[in-house]
Amino acid sequence: MSVTELSSVLDSKVKQLVEDAMHRYLGVTINEIEADISDAIKKGPLADYQIDSKIAFKKAKIAFKKYYLTKLLKLHSGNISDASTSAKISREALQRLVKQLKIDIDELREEKVSKEYMREIEIQDVIKKTLESYKEAVHPEKFKEMYESAPELSRNIIKSVPEQWLSLKEAEQEFEKIYLAEALKKNNHNISQTAKKIGLRFETLHRKMKELGI
Repeated sequence: MSVTELSSVLDSKVKQLVEDAMHRYLGVTINEIEADISDAIKKGPLADYQIDSKIAFKKAKIAFKKYYLTKLLKLHSGNISDASTSAKISREALQRLVKQLKIDIDELREEKVSKEYMREIEIQDVIKKTLESYKEAVHPEKFKEMYESAPELSRNIIKSVPEQWLSLKEAEQEFEKIYLAEALKKNNHNISQTAKKIGLRFETLHRKMKELGI
């Protein structure tokens, strides 16, 4: 399933599940919550990753790449073949990255965590973090009930949405898009100033903005 197809599934099924849950626990529908949860799940490995645009672009990208690959390898219990298939890179390329990024593959092999459990916890966290941002706008008791329903809602979402993991290339593109958009916003969309702050040449930043549709 492509990212575009997954997006379509999320927009239809996830929003409906969230809407049903909100009607049950809050008594109202809040469109922003539906959209925010759906958008967060679309990000895959970026869903619970905090991007800091104060860090230089290249350094931040290396940190994200290590996070992405560590999480992916953990998902596959340290199996290089399975992880390289999900990342859509060769085994050799993944092995080089593991060495370069100093990822402890042996430690990940010792962690026996099922993919289903990891996915459920990840979606629960997305739901809870999204709800937290609306806490002040919702009646405390109703908010508590909705918040506590996150495990049930996450299981229903998993049943309705096929498993999807962004390839390394797709994940890097998403990272760059979010990082650069945040950096530009902090610098009042001044490209020259932004490039200087994040350690890129003006021409490089301008090219990336064009490629990423920023």
